[in-house]
Amino acid sequence: MLARRARLTTISSGSTDLKRSAGREAMEATTEPRTLSDGITAKINAFVERRDGLKAANRYFYLQPIAGQTNHRVPMADGRDMVMLASYSYLGLIGHPRIDAAAHEAIETYGTGAGGVRLLTGTMDLHERLERRLAEFSHREDACVYSSGYVTNIAIITGLMGPGDLVVMDKLDHASIVDGCLLSGSKWKTYRHNDMDHLEKILSDAENEYNTILVVADSVFSMDGDVMDLPRVRELCDRYGARLMVDEAHSIGSLGATGHGIEEHFDMIGSIDLKMGTLSKSIPSVGGYLAARHDIVDYQRHMSRPFIFSAALPPAQTAAAIAALDVIEEEPWRVKQLHDVTARYSEGLKAQGWDTMRSTTCVVPVMVGDEAKTMDLTRMLFDRGIFVCPIVHPAVPRGTDRLRTCLMATHTTEDIDQVLDAFSVAGKALGLI
Repeated sequence: MLARRARLTTISSGSTDLKRSAGREAMEATTEPRTLSDGITAKINAFVERRDGLKAANRYFYLQPIAGQTNHRVPMADGRDMVMLASYSYLGLIGHPRIDAAAHEAIETYGTGAGGVRLLTGTMDLHERLERRLAEFSHREDACVYSSGYVTNIAIITGLMGPGDLVVMDKLDHASIVDGCLLSGSKWKTYRHNDMDHLEKILSDAENEYNTILVVADSVFSMDGDVMDLPRVRELCDRYGARLMVDEAHSIGSLGATGHGIEEHFDMIGSIDLKMGTLSKSIPSVGGYLAARHDIVDYQRHMSRPFIFSAALPPAQTAAAIAALDVIEEEPWRVKQLHDVTARYSEGLKAQGWDTMRSTTCVVPVMVGDEAKTMDLTRMLFDRGIFVCPIVHPAVPRGTDRLRTCLMATHTTEDIDQVLDAFSVAGKALGLI
């Protein structure tokens, strides 16, 4: 019996040694480098090749390090002071003392974070104040705030649309609208940009085929700078029983005599069913919002996944947004000045021979049409103290490469003179004008 136990012990010990040896070999094997040949590696390699090629040619302008506040001029980490021509802060409110003071006070009272999702952790009175203020600003019954503008579009479309529904959107709508459609499970179709005959054809063909039809359009198209045809889109929605959602990311603060957006621009207050906006452009904070009827908004607070599963806006950013809405309404001169600056700049570019496409807003594209020349133009402008970024494929179709320039109410006469002089010198040197 003892001999048998000794034999079993020996076998067991040997088995353990074998396992340990096998384990060491397995660990050593896993530490050896492996060559991956999957799609992820291919994508990364293609990206690295393109990025490194741009850097080698001195044509990489993205993720530029800055060292201070972004306003009509921006301090760069390398010490340069540049005219900012790429910011969405259309009214120049970043650094406004009243807005900064509101953010500081909120931190002192509430701290730096919300602590969780509003549905379960609790809703701060700041969040409720912001939503009431947004509803008032938008002339709606209620508003719901989300963690970003991108998330807001996804939340609205996935919360309200699904299988058996149809989303119809402008071909140039923002990527977040496209992603919302993909995630919602609904069918979706695009109409040619601002082509109302094509929109009507789609709506006519879809009539009585879906539970709900939602037409979605940007108010100001962020790459072209033109404006949706709200009167005609509203008319078609009424005719074919569709609801209308409008993304006001680039129109709040920039459109309308007092910056209240596209409904003020067309004198059509109350004509949009679902108003989406951001808190990170003319409003110098972060987040996004839906403004609509109270029943729709309350449904979204309880049913839209991005609201339920995303932490609430930090107190400082919430307070900053409230203060910014007050400043926009109490300093209407900023909107007029933005319109004046935009007119002078656009007319100056056209006089030099540049193609600004269909832009009628403070988003002014400068069409080049060739990627290499677009990059070279950007480099020459950078060297003359103008901060601007090139827009190339896949952000825009091939052959429509451009600079996307954005004006601010705080741009001075000297800023615009410097920009126009730089465009003139660079354009002539490159044979573009």
